[in-house]
Amino acid sequence: MPSESYHIPAERLRRFATEVFVRAGMARADAEISADVLVAADLRGIESHGVSRLRMYYDGLKSGRHNPQTYFEIISDKDSAVVVDAHESMGHPVGVRAMRLAIDKARQYGTGAVAVRNSSHFGIAGYYTLLAVQAGMIGLSFTNARPSVAPTFGVRPMLGTNPIAFGVPTDEECPFLFDAATSIIQRGKIEVMAREGKPMPPGWVISRDGELLTDARRADAGFATGENALLPLGGAGELMGGHKGFGLSVMVELLCTALQDNAYMGHLPPGKGLPAQVGHFFMAIDIEHFIPLERFKAISGGIVRELRAAEKAPGQNRIYTAGEKEFELEKCHLQSGIPISANLLNELKVLQVEAGLGDDWLVYHQTGEVV
Repeated sequence: MPSESYHIPAERLRRFATEVFVRAGMARADAEISADVLVAADLRGIESHGVSRLRMYYDGLKSGRHNPQTYFEIISDKDSAVVVDAHESMGHPVGVRAMRLAIDKARQYGTGAVAVRNSSHFGIAGYYTLLAVQAGMIGLSFTNARPSVAPTFGVRPMLGTNPIAFGVPTDEECPFLFDAATSIIQRGKIEVMAREGKPMPPGWVISRDGELLTDARRADAGFATGENALLPLGGAGELMGGHKGFGLSVMVELLCTALQDNAYMGHLPPGKGLPAQVGHFFMAIDIEHFIPLERFKAISGGIVRELRAAEKAPGQNRIYTAGEKEFELEKCHLQSGIPISANLLNELKVLQVEAGLGDDWLVYHQTGEVV
């Protein structure tokens, strides 16, 4: 197969992922949510959390690591605060229900917070934040993960990539949406580079002997054994602020474990064959409890416009605010289709056979053409 990428319409890819999830035992409504989260990531250019993860989820569901039935047991419900046990369900439908519950609480109390325990990987954190933004609210979402990040001045993986997502509506079509791992890079991006055989910059991954690796395949292979670790946002040491990324990661770990009495750091089950038992934390803030929504949107819109209009560095012609690039890319991909590499397409076609789907699910053309 040629090395080009292939463009597949988002809706076709969404239907394909839905059917794979259904064949793995999920209820169709929950499968549609999970598929939508994956395709949303690809639309926004976050391919590390898109359909490239479909195999991981499928294997987890078939092996029993993930519960195909979505459980959402409310353990505690006190005013604006809720604790939920997901019983190893898929993180996507759990995350959607949790954020919707936080939104409902915020309408009543001004703020709503839902802490989730015993869940699994929920995809891009910004997906859930956008649910609050679409409801005219401020949204925050966090999750911990199996250890892959070394603390500042350490070399052993202790913390997850622990993303922070924060979103607000503006008076523009594009909301402000910050969604980033507290590690210097997402592990999924290294997995993509390893799959494609691409090198990575030094300063992303450190080995047990302190070497800064550049071989993505070597780095990815060493994560499973604990021989390699990602570095926190800011990189090694304190000179470039690595201690700040470390501190933010610990903040996320606390929000996703201590409030819901969940497993943390090295106490999470090791290896891909065991339940994930990760924790999430979602918060919605009803703007109308503070200020009229339209006034808030005018202020937030004014802030991003002034930032984008700031004096540019030499050689630069544009300043982006958080979420802008992804918003524009989504529009492009909705028109041209989602680019899928040849290697990933091969993986999806193998999965298509394993799931018992017909040959017409992944009809495609080469780069620049859409079915």
